[in-house]
Amino acid sequence: MKKTPLLNIALSRLVASLGHGDVLLIGDAGLPVPAGVELIDLALTPGIPDFVSTLRTVLAEMQVESHVLAEETLQHNPPALAHIEQMNARGELGARHLMSHAAFKQLSAQAKAIVRTGECQPYTNIALVAGVTF
Repeated sequence: MKKTPLLNIALSRLVASLGHGDVLLIGDAGLPVPAGVELIDLALTPGIPDFVSTLRTVLAEMQVESHVLAEETLQHNPPALAHIEQMNARGELGARHLMSHAAFKQLSAQAKAIVRTGECQPYTNIALVAGVTF
C-alpha cells in the first residue's frame, strides 16, 4: 500500500505519468473540460472534496515548477486564494503566471488532465506545471 496521502488511483497514475512541462489543472465544479482532455472527477457534493484539500494532496506527490492563475481569481478573492498564497509563499507552487480567465480556459485544452473538485466558489482554479526532481 502507498505511503503517501494520495489514494485515488486515477489521480496517482496521472501524477506518476507527468513529464517536465506537463500541465495539470485543479478546478472548481464549474470549470468546463475541453473535448479530448482527461477528466478526473472527484466531485461528490458541493464542497466535497474542497479545492484546498485536493491541491494539498496533489502537491504531496507532484513536483511543481510553476503555476497559473486567472487574473479574476485575484480580483474575486475566493476563500481558497488565501491558502494558495500561503503555499506560494512557502515555495510549493514555483513561479506564478497570470492570465485572463478566457485564456486560462484556452490553456485547459493543453492540459494533460483536469481534476474536478466539489468546490463551488467561482474562479477557484489553478494550473500546475510539472517540474523535475533533479
